[in-house]
Amino acid sequence: MIDIQAMFPVMVASNLAELQAFYTSMFGFQAVFFELGFYLHLISPDKGVQLGFLVPGHESQPAFLHTLMNPNGYIISFEVADAARAFEQAKSLDLSIVMDLKEEQWGQLHFIVKDPAGLHIDIVEHLQSPD
Repeated sequence: MIDIQAMFPVMVASNLAELQAFYTSMFGFQAVFFELGFYLHLISPDKGVQLGFLVPGHESQPAFLHTLMNPNGYIISFEVADAARAFEQAKSLDLSIVMDLKEEQWGQLHFIVKDPAGLHIDIVEHLQSPD
């Protein structure tokens, strides 16, 4: 069995500076590696959540990583304690909200925003199930 130490997505996107500014200012991530023409690696210092962004067409990468990621059909989920409060914060921060706050029958309260690369972020609160 392969012993996994961490897991994070690496998404191919061209606007690393915008993504760095977005995720650090809106969600408190820290850039632990940032080379504008190559790669951005972000970590949420108190939660350990990680995200990676790679520029398209970098000569060190195989050809299948040269294409920008298609943001359709892909979503990043951030679990929060209070989705209604996060929704109000997202509105006050003028984030690009693409789905308003919604309660789902399976026990989630969530909304979706779009980042500068067009990737969708689902901000999710898991509700308590009735006893």
